Amino acid sequence: MCTYSSAIISAMKDKMQRVNLSTVSEFVLVGLSDAPEVRFLLFVLFLIIYLATMAGNITILVAMSTDTRLHNPMYFFLGNLSLLDILCPTITVPKMLEALLLENKVISFTGCMLQLFFLIDVVGTEIFLLAVMAYDRYVAICHPLQYMNIVSLKLCAHLAIGTWVVGFFNSLLHTSLVFTLFFCGSNEVDQYYCDIPPVLALSCSPTYSRELVTLIVAGVLGSGAFVVTLVSYLYILVAILSMSSSKSRHKAFSTCGSHLTVVCLFYGTTICTYVRPSSTYSPNQDRIVSMLYGTLTPLLNPIIYSLRNKEVKCALRRLISQVRTALSRQEHLSQSLASSRAPAVG
Repeated sequence: MCTYSSAIISAMKDKMQRVNLSTVSEFVLVGLSDAPEVRFLLFVLFLIIYLATMAGNITILVAMSTDTRLHNPMYFFLGNLSLLDILCPTITVPKMLEALLLENKVISFTGCMLQLFFLIDVVGTEIFLLAVMAYDRYVAICHPLQYMNIVSLKLCAHLAIGTWVVGFFNSLLHTSLVFTLFFCGSNEVDQYYCDIPPVLALSCSPTYSRELVTLIVAGVLGSGAFVVTLVSYLYILVAILSMSSSKSRHKAFSTCGSHLTVVCLFYGTTICTYVRPSSTYSPNQDRIVSMLYGTLTPLLNPIIYSLRNKEVKCALRRLISQVRTALSRQEHLSQSLASSRAPAVG
């Protein structure tokens, strides 16, 4: 009886100790410089990049939604990409700007969890979307006569929804693996936002099994999407080389080369971040890598994928013309109302 009571007491103590382990209620983001002059320069730099990213992607979304000439599969996927490129920096950059300007580096436990969830969701969705877009370009270039039959509106909708759903459940898995751990020691996240490697490094619990699951899932999904993208572009490259016109080849090489550059940059940085054990986490190196896919890629995507496209340029010109016409009409209307309300002289 005494042994049984001792076992119960021991189990209760163990349970209480495990509960007391999770004492962290907030985290501190310490991934940026504390020097005032450097902080202000970084604030200005990232604010400009963020505003330029927002302006570019929002403009493209408006142009694609208002111009019926762009209502086809290719631009439908580009619209999804622009939406993701709006969401990705919006999840991390505002908090970073607040930390730089106001020195408020504290983020709640729930806020950190939500930031990590939405970031992994958006990044994962974009990885799968880039693979879908590569397949779309492969069909358009290698099977142009069958393109409309293969890439139907129904298939586009299913592929787009599929990328968002897979990204959501992928993020849900990773977030639950990280935030069901115990945090009892340091709460300083050595990064400018909450991410898997730096948060895992703060846990008091054994993380090997969680890291192994993260590594396998991220490796299979990320590498699978990358293989689809790479194979699609290889087939596109073969098709380009078989073109008889050197001018057409040069144009196609220019377009596909820039696309592949951005794709490799995004895949390379994300795989480098997530497909590895947290023991290899290097704060300084990882900050640079995360800035590449978190801030630079969303800025480059609208330039590479959309603003170099002739049809998108024409759509933007038409949109600017419509805005100017509307503003001109509004100005004339205001002047007419003002003149009609003015008292008659004499």
